[in-house]
Amino acid sequence: MSEILEKSEEVRVEIVSMSSHDKQRDTSTAKTVNLADCDHCTTFPNRWSRFRYAIREPAAEFLGTMIFVIFGTGGNCQVFLSMNSNVEAVPRGAYLSLNFGWAAGVALGVWVSGGISGGHINPAITFARAVFRGFPWEKVPVYVFAQILGGFCGAGVVYANYFHAIDIVEGGPGIRTVNGELPDPCFVLLFRGKSGLFSFSSKNAEALLKQFSGAALLMIGVLCFNDKKNGPPPQGLIPLALFILVLGLGTSLGLDTGYSLNPARDFGPRLFTAAAGYGGAVFTYRNQYWLWCNALGPVIGMLFGAFIYDTLVFEGGESIMNKPTAKTVEWHVHACPSQNGKLPVGIESA
Repeated sequence: MSEILEKSEEVRVEIVSMSSHDKQRDTSTAKTVNLADCDHCTTFPNRWSRFRYAIREPAAEFLGTMIFVIFGTGGNCQVFLSMNSNVEAVPRGAYLSLNFGWAAGVALGVWVSGGISGGHINPAITFARAVFRGFPWEKVPVYVFAQILGGFCGAGVVYANYFHAIDIVEGGPGIRTVNGELPDPCFVLLFRGKSGLFSFSSKNAEALLKQFSGAALLMIGVLCFNDKKNGPPPQGLIPLALFILVLGLGTSLGLDTGYSLNPARDFGPRLFTAAAGYGGAVFTYRNQYWLWCNALGPVIGMLFGAFIYDTLVFEGGESIMNKPTAKTVEWHVHACPSQNGKLPVGIESA
């Protein structure tokens, strides 16, 4: 800090001794200075930068979730809408295309938001981290709202891109129906599975189990990738690891329910389809299946996955499973004089 002040004083003295011509030339040069490259310049060079700093975490969650949904639902629309011969002569893609689309969406969404907000892009992950890892509860509603809004806007972008194809499949402009049969554009935007949302006559309980087990595996993978004591990916490559994880989940557990595993991924586009003309039928279809399967299933699955990983593997002090007891705290203070009365990591909030 003292070096910076000395340098600024030297610069001030030089400016005072400059000729009027030099002053004029220096002023014109100063106008092109990049404040971002100046370590001692203000953090907020203008009003917008201050506002951006205040909203950057939810904004990052919004943008990451929107990108995630654009890639995923865009892949859905391309594959299923192209099944109609009036849209395309031949189908554009297969079920594996959907898996790659959703995996790429997750990776890019986390890459965009990870350094700012942590890259949750999933309300179930946000909630599980609040329960088990000390994520601030006051941020949970803000994150969840941003994620749902991102899903809503992402679905809107995809709907606009495939608007005319949807008109063809529906049978004409302004016709919007909810019938649950492929290629139903409404459920294409709501994350269809291989051959229909409820193919092979799967029961609701079975569908819930699929969402639960897939979400638990996803949460275990997410926690593992962020565990420094468990061989995490190299810095900056966690999104690539998530790409592999989501691709694997899609190719193994994607049947029937389309492995939503994310309440924002379902609820955001569901809100948009209701507003776009499909109406309340998107919420009442099959006894409110979306509420307790696509919303509740991922939440309890993520909680279970976090519980399993933190109980059996994780050793970090930020987990509630590793909070020391009062007896441990007392023993540490008296048995470790070299610590000068410092408490071990993880018990400050115990």
